[in-house]
Amino acid sequence: MKITDISGGFKLRNGVFMPYLGLGTYQADNDQEVIDSVKDALELGYRHIDTASVYKNEEGVGRGIKESPVAREDIFLVSKVWNSEQGYNTTLQSFEDSVNRLQVDYLDLFLVHWPVQGKYKDTWRALEYLYETEKVRAIGVSNFLRHHLDDLLTDCNIVPMVNQMEFHPYLVQQDLLDFCSENTIQYEAWSPFMQGKLFQLDFYKELTEKYNKSAAQIILRWNLQKGVVTIPKSVHKNRIASNADIFDFELSKEDMAYLDGMDRDERSGPHPDHFDF
Repeated sequence: MKITDISGGFKLRNGVFMPYLGLGTYQADNDQEVIDSVKDALELGYRHIDTASVYKNEEGVGRGIKESPVAREDIFLVSKVWNSEQGYNTTLQSFEDSVNRLQVDYLDLFLVHWPVQGKYKDTWRALEYLYETEKVRAIGVSNFLRHHLDDLLTDCNIVPMVNQMEFHPYLVQQDLLDFCSENTIQYEAWSPFMQGKLFQLDFYKELTEKYNKSAAQIILRWNLQKGVVTIPKSVHKNRIASNADIFDFELSKEDMAYLDGMDRDERSGPHPDHFDF
């Protein structure tokens, strides 16, 4: 697993290349804000853009991609089916709605956003159909804990290629990360900065001084060295650039273990088993 530069990535089980650093767009407004952030990220070398139907900004993301000189086929574009849209037929419709809003013909990755009890298996069957008919290049899940994955794996035809989870030093979930690795499910981080809360803490102060890097850069580098794809969200060009300035240093094994040791099973978002769908 080599971490080289912003153009690098990890290969999914089916051989599809997934850039390991992407731009998250959660809470980016569906106007010039998200259009500009997508264009800025692509200009800076990012090739992975993550959105979702519930973010209500797919139109803006699509415009940002259209207005960028970067070719569509060079961009790894991700969206997700929302909870109220889950079920077999409604998921297929959700996909069509997403690609229409994005003004694209296909997605590189389509995810089940949350494990809605009683629906996520039918939703997954729809994703398998989309994959088999080549409307998506890869399929995966988001916010699936071990027991959700165990349940899905009992009768799915295609094992999820990605599991996107809340992931940061206060929520490592190493057992889940190991399970995904053993089953060739690429782990991906959402909220790598704990929705900004990590910046209010001082446990990384010595690391920022040692490596002459910001807290954000330390955390993102830790993500990649853990083999985790990461999608920090920002709408500010200087911060989008700073988040990508993580390829000229490497955290030592001791410092990786130190950050792992900060784990306290603390979430900034909902618990997958207790989320009010």
